[in-house]
Amino acid sequence: MIRLMLFLSGTVVILFLIALTAGPADVSARDSLAALFDDSYGPLSLVMWEIRLPRALLAVIIGAALGLAGAAMQGYLRNPLAEPGLIGVSSSAALGAVIAINTGLAASATLGLPFAALAGALMGVFLVMALAGPQGGSLTLILAGIAISAMAGALTSLVLNLSPNPFAANEIVFWMMGSLADRSFVHVGLVLPFAVVGAVILLSLGRGLDALTLGEDAAQTMGVNLKRVRLWLVLGTASVVGGATAVAGAIGFIGLVVPHILRPLVQGQPSRLLWASALGGAIMLQMADIAVRLILPSRDLKLGVVTALVGAPLFLHLIYKTRKGLV
Repeated sequence: MIRLMLFLSGTVVILFLIALTAGPADVSARDSLAALFDDSYGPLSLVMWEIRLPRALLAVIIGAALGLAGAAMQGYLRNPLAEPGLIGVSSSAALGAVIAINTGLAASATLGLPFAALAGALMGVFLVMALAGPQGGSLTLILAGIAISAMAGALTSLVLNLSPNPFAANEIVFWMMGSLADRSFVHVGLVLPFAVVGAVILLSLGRGLDALTLGEDAAQTMGVNLKRVRLWLVLGTASVVGGATAVAGAIGFIGLVVPHILRPLVQGQPSRLLWASALGGAIMLQMADIAVRLILPSRDLKLGVVTALVGAPLFLHLIYKTRKGLV
């Protein structure tokens, strides 16, 4: 386990340095890194501080948040096909952002779009908890999340359909594809508190998730309060996923694929998988963001498209293995 954590941590650091030096500009890695500490490089120092460094930090923070949320959700539901968007937070955040773009709030206020997305995520969490009820189990939570996700998706389509401004509709579509381009330290400061609070909550659930591998009855016998675990799971997932979606848009498959890849390496123990998936999520999103900058840099390839192209085949493989195991 220690070797795995050291390997994943080292990979995160290496990819972070690559993210700081990768780009279409013909600048050496040495000069790029030196420009972070020396203002004499002029425009290059500005590019490093205002563009590359915030983008690299966001890739680590958001990737870790999505990977951690996916591992927690799969551990609670005891289902490798579960993912953070299952409780409707991503769709609700996207709806809030779409409304902000369509009404002009995103253009008139600097942080209008991310704050609207956060408001949508909070509303989605409130509705999910209200529908699931205090006595509801994991199945009720899933059904409530699917219902809220479907409703948010329908309302998003309605806003797009009724949008009188084709430019706003175009901006909505591109935002929903997910991207870390044109982000600054303002966005880092916005997502970081939500990511930290949500991570602390989710990591504290390790013991309860380990107990749940034996079943709900056994977990209760061991003194695990399942209602409390569910509440903190939803709040923690909402915090990290809502913050990530508000800043970067909809980025899928990380919370689904990363825990599945790393689960055999931690012997299927959910508490260990939480840490491993956080690092694995950071690795996957960093790799995707580096690929976005190097592949067709002039065409503004979207981050969510790359993660979907990588994650969808792995997801299909997971479904095939699951079906094969049931035969």
